[in-house]
Parts: sequence; C-alpha cells; structure tokens
Amino acid sequence: MKTPKVSVLMPAYNAEKYLGEAIESILNQTFTDFEFVIIDDCSTDKTWEIIQEYVKKDKRIISIKNEKNLKLSATLNKGIEACKADYIARMDADDWSYPDRLEKQYEVISKDPKIGILGGSMEVCDEDLKVLNVRKYNISDSEIRKNLFKYSPFCHPATMFKKEALLKDRYNINLNDAEDYDLYFRIGKYYKLQNLSNIAIKYRTSDNQVSNKKAKRQQYLTLYIRLKANIEYGYKAPMKDILLSLLQLILVSLLPNQIKVLLFNLYRKI
Repeated sequence: MKTPKVSVLMPAYNAEKYLGEAIESILNQTFTDFEFVIIDDCSTDKTWEIIQEYVKKDKRIISIKNEKNLKLSATLNKGIEACKADYIARMDADDWSYPDRLEKQYEVISKDPKIGILGGSMEVCDEDLKVLNVRKYNISDSEIRKNLFKYSPFCHPATMFKKEALLKDRYNINLNDAEDYDLYFRIGKYYKLQNLSNIAIKYRTSDNQVSNKKAKRQQYLTLYIRLKANIEYGYKAPMKDILLSLLQLILVSLLPNQIKVLLFNLYRKI
C-alpha cells in the first residue's frame, strides 16, 4: 500500500464515552489520504472494543494496545514511530474535528518546508459539545514567538506536525500534563510555528480533564518549562514576561483554579 500523506495520531485511555464521536469526526474528513493510528493506553473500560469495531469498518485505522499504562507522553512517542506519513495530525479521544480540518492544514504545511507545527483555533465546549467560547491563537511565527513565554501557542489536539520535527524532538516523558508546551519550544528552535485562523476542533471540557483535575501541577510545570527554555533551549524571555511568570507562581499557590482560569482568559484577550 502507498504511504499516506497524513497520519492522524490519537491516544485513548478509558475514553468509551466520547470515543466514537472523535473517531467519526476523523473518518468523515474531506481530506481522505490518511492513516488513523489509535493507541489504547491499557484502558479498563470498553475503549479497545470500540476501536476494534471501527477497525472492521475502515481499513485506514491502525490500532495498537499498550501492554501497560504508559501515560500520554510515552504513548505519543510510541505513536510517532508507528506513523508512516510525513505529517502527523494530533487528535484527542474526547474532541471533535471539523470536516475540513485536515484538508486546510495539509494544504498549508505541505507547501512550506520550514513549518514544524501548524495549529488552528478551537471552540471550547461542554460535555455535549455545546460551544462555551472560541479560543483563537496567534497566526504568524513572529507573533507566536512574541507571546511564547506568556501562554501556550497551540491547541495541542488541533495541531499538525512535520514528522521530521517530531523525530528530532520527542515528547519529554517526565513532563506529562505539560509535555506539549515543552515540545513547542524545542521544535521552535529549528522550525517555523504557525496557526490557521479557522476553527479546527470542538474541544470538550469536563471535570476529569488534565486542565481541571491536575491544574496546579500543570501550572507549575509551565513555569518550569519557561525556565528551561530560557536557560537550556537558547530563548531569551523579555523581562516583563519573567516578572509575569513570577506573579503566576504566586497566583498558582494562592488562588482557586476557577479564578485562575477566568484571569487567564481575560489576559489572553488583552
């Protein structure tokens, strides 16, 4: 069989509730020249059974089951090795991709060899995919770098990577819950970073997500990654961003998570 143009990589762990919607949103893409690599990270629910039902329906799906729970970063690194295409699109097992997502992203990233990561905007939704708000990201490489120390420049499950970039810099397995932010800094040393303005996914939020359940750990890791980027990765953070990070460190320790989220969303709009 010929090599597909895009590999869609989706890890899944105890994802039975929303897994079918996520899979179908990829299978119904207007862009069809892809393989769909789904890795079950040793789930204890019916995740694997659901994946196998879809394997029977669509030959583009490649299913892998971890023998033990590896957690997200190690599972993604395993998936990168399994992907055959030159471009890898990320997808989460509880989100929903718009039908033209892959088509629009491939059209741009395949024409510019300097782009290492290409993202898109997202609709933040509740558990029923009802839109709560829209989060847009900086478009150009220059704007992304200008704000790189302020907040994450991409919606991780809406990204498409140049595989060559991922093979150069894998996910750090010691930074689960903020592994994507660290990766952006490292890939940004060699490649352009870019977002499309269009909405790529519906991002489902729930009480069990990393962003809520492990918010404090994630925020501490974010500050640690910024320090690493400034010391190890060759970036130079503006003094105002360093001071802002120190302020965030204080807020992380003192404020409830709901208030921090409100402040963060307000800050992004300024």
